[in-house]
Amino acid sequence: MDPVPNSVPAANAKNLRTIELEVRETKQLFNSMDPSPFRERDLDTDAEAFIESWAQEFPADAPLTLRVHLDEWPPEDPTSLIRDAVHNYFAYRARQDDLEFRRLMQQGRTSLMIGLVFLACCLLVIKTLAGSETDTWAGVLRESLTIAGWVAMWRPMQIYLYDWWPVRRRGRIHKTLSLMPVEVVPKRKPLVIPSTGR
Repeated sequence: MDPVPNSVPAANAKNLRTIELEVRETKQLFNSMDPSPFRERDLDTDAEAFIESWAQEFPADAPLTLRVHLDEWPPEDPTSLIRDAVHNYFAYRARQDDLEFRRLMQQGRTSLMIGLVFLACCLLVIKTLAGSETDTWAGVLRESLTIAGWVAMWRPMQIYLYDWWPVRRRGRIHKTLSLMPVEVVPKRKPLVIPSTGR
């Protein structure tokens, strides 16, 4: 028997984290300026930010599910439409994150090569021109070239120490959101207790 789609393994059910989203109608979920069919449209900026902010609050390995509370229920069940649109959009975002990560790593390699060459040139100049000099100008030159050489290493060090992991983390979140189960339910109406007339 084929596995049931849009389900969560029983082992992870107890750790399931649910993102609750309330909207008035289906169109509120999507970017109104995007002319693509609904299943391929970008999500509305506010809806995307809301879902991502909740996903970031949960542990990185926690299974997620999205429950959309719909105020105005359309004639046809919108679950499949919304689920496909959410999955397609976050899968697209995950691919963009992966592309950004690869570009960042390429930039890091290029910056590292340039920085190492420049640092080596600075050290060579120090050794050649000012290595044996002891007067003031030689000391200033040595310090200036040393600082300049290590400043050239600042950008690759920033990329490899700090810049890559937020991109990687965002990509993991988008990948998780692109696979999470999506449930669409009608918004519950408040229970009105009739007056007894007393």
